[in-house]
Parts: sequence; structure tokens; C-alpha cells
Amino acid sequence: MSTDPSTSSAAAAEEKSNKRKSKKPKYSRFTQQELPAWQPILTPRWVITIFTLIALVFIPVGLAAFSASQRVTTSFQYIIYSSLILCFQSVFEFEIMNKKKKKLMQVVEVEYEYDTECIPDSYKDNATAYIKDDNTNKTCTQKLSIKSKMQAPIFVYYQLDNFYQNHRRYVKSRSDEQLRTKDKENDVSSCSPEDYVTINNKSEPIVPCGLIAWSLFNDTYKIQNKDKEVVINKTNIAWASDRTTKFGSDVYPKNFQASGLIGGAKLDPTKPLSEQEDLIVWMRTAALPKFRKLYGKIETDLEANDEIVVVIENNYNTYEFGGKKSLVLSTATWIGGRNNFLGIAYVVIGSMSLLLALGFLLLYILKPRPLGDPTYLSWNKNPGGLR
Repeated sequence: MSTDPSTSSAAAAEEKSNKRKSKKPKYSRFTQQELPAWQPILTPRWVITIFTLIALVFIPVGLAAFSASQRVTTSFQYIIYSSLILCFQSVFEFEIMNKKKKKLMQVVEVEYEYDTECIPDSYKDNATAYIKDDNTNKTCTQKLSIKSKMQAPIFVYYQLDNFYQNHRRYVKSRSDEQLRTKDKENDVSSCSPEDYVTINNKSEPIVPCGLIAWSLFNDTYKIQNKDKEVVINKTNIAWASDRTTKFGSDVYPKNFQASGLIGGAKLDPTKPLSEQEDLIVWMRTAALPKFRKLYGKIETDLEANDEIVVVIENNYNTYEFGGKKSLVLSTATWIGGRNNFLGIAYVVIGSMSLLLALGFLLLYILKPRPLGDPTYLSWNKNPGGLR
């Protein structure tokens, strides 16, 4: 039986066309998932061992961190003025062994909440009017007692409470490109309402723009000890990576705080943003409404029973939104300042791992079963149920 040549050629052409249109990938061990792989089988013994190791590591570390945090010597002072000064102090003392010097070292923290005390009696009922009045004297002087010796470096912080730097609109109100590069000074699309200012009937960009920079903290502190001024070093208080990569050395403040409504501190227009470390510290927004930011460092020791004089310029308006302000002097341990969260988190995770390990161990002992037993599959337990 002969075949039609035209039919054979058409079939060959169609087969060739189908081969060209095929989307089948070229064979390789990678595309076919045939590469060597380690596929661990989490047997009960492995799971129990892993949870036990986590517990053995996390619980001691957490207890050590929590102990170091709790044993900070803290002088916590709330000062409330009515007719007399009411001072409440609570002191926790901790001494840790300094292995290098073979002597005891104390970690001390002094916290002073001053937003209420630094309001004159005539403005007690209207603190907002006081802080907004440019003609009122904002200087506040207070004596603080050092309960234990504070060894340098002593970190000076300002602490704000009820200030939500993590608000979505606030966090987005900045221009990282503008902060980094001089050529991007007009990149203010995300900075409204602090984007432009009208000067001589002409809109000029604000550098740095946005609500974060506009609300820069502007209280100032001076400290005296034995009639001598204690120098507060304000260099190297910001992250080195922020100074070198996020804030440009060729970007200078321009039209900053030039609008009618002043939000906070002003910047030196002769210094680049990479050298304005107060701004750099402030621009790293906090995750919680109560936070501390580094103001400076004291590089001389403060002796026990010293009475230091703190001169505060109370400029920052926290009264309008019910916020609080505090000055904090603190030294640090190997874990930093006083922070209970880290130790508690480690202990909680370690304890949960230990409980899980004990639970799996009891199940493994009381109700053992062969690994991968197919009789536990639902269709094997009830064969008649599959139709």
C-alpha cells in the first residue's frame, strides 16, 4: 500500500512545528530537582534534643542578662512642686566584679523628670501658654545627688514619654535622598506639610524637610560640679554608618524652621548634615512611645555624694499632647543600661522550649509509635469511608 507523499510531508511539517512551539525546558538536574539534597527527618529524639539545647542556652543567658539589668544602681527622682518639693527616690545597688582590675565596679543611673518642676507657679494651669511664649524665661536649675560613684564614660540621655515617633505619617515624612545628596534638595514629595516655604513670593525647598526634622528636640542641658562646668561631649553620639552614608557631607540646612510655625531646634547653616549629630540621632525614629536618645557623654568621673547642678533650657513643647520629659545620666554594663526585656525574653523562650521538650519526651515514652507508620493515615483507619 502506497502512501501519499503530500500527506507525509504535511505530517512531518506539523511535527516539526510542534517541536518548535514546545515550552519544555532543556533537561538538567537542576530543573528536574535531581540535585543532591539533605532532607532531615525530624524524629522525636531529634526534636527533643533541639528543644533541650535551646533551653540550656537561653535560660542561663536570660538569667545573666536580667540579673545585670536589675542590679543597676538607680536613683530615680520625681520632683513635684506644690508648696514644698516632694522627692521620691528608689535605689537598687549592684556590684559586679571587674575581671581586669580585680575590683568592684558599680553601674549607676540617675533619672530626673523635669517637665512639671520647670513650670513657674503662675503657669501651672496653662503650661502650653508658657512654653509657647518667647518672652518667658525657660531656664530651670535643679540639684541632683549622686548616690554612688559614676565612672566615665557617663551617658547623658533625654527621655520622652507619650511621643509616638512610630506613627506611620510621621515616619514617612522625610526624604532620604535629600538628606544624602545635594542634587536632590527638591525631592520633597514625601515631606508635606514641611516641604516648601515661601520667600519673596517664591517657593523654596526646606532642607532637611519633613515632620521628623521639623520636630527636632531642643531642650539643652548644662551640668556643674563643685562650681566647675562638666563638659558634655556631643561628638560621636550618632551611628558612624548614619554619618557617612545617610547624611551627606555636601548637604547644608536651607530654609529650615523658616516658616511661621517653629517645631523644635534650629540647625547651623554653616555645617553639613553629616556633622549635625543631634539631628542624626533624632532622625533614627523610636519604635515605642517612651524612648531615650543620646544627648552627649561625660568623660570625667562623678564621685559618690556629689551634688551636681543641672541647668535646663526647657524649650520643647510636650505639654500640648500630654508628654513627659526626663534627663537621664547613666553608665553601662556589658549589656548596656537598664533593660529588663532582653533577659525576660530569653528566659521565656528557654522555658517554653524546656516545656515542649518535656512534653514530647512524655509522649515519646508513654505513647510510642513506629516512625512513618501508614496505619495512622485516615484512609487506612476508615477504608469504607472512601467512595
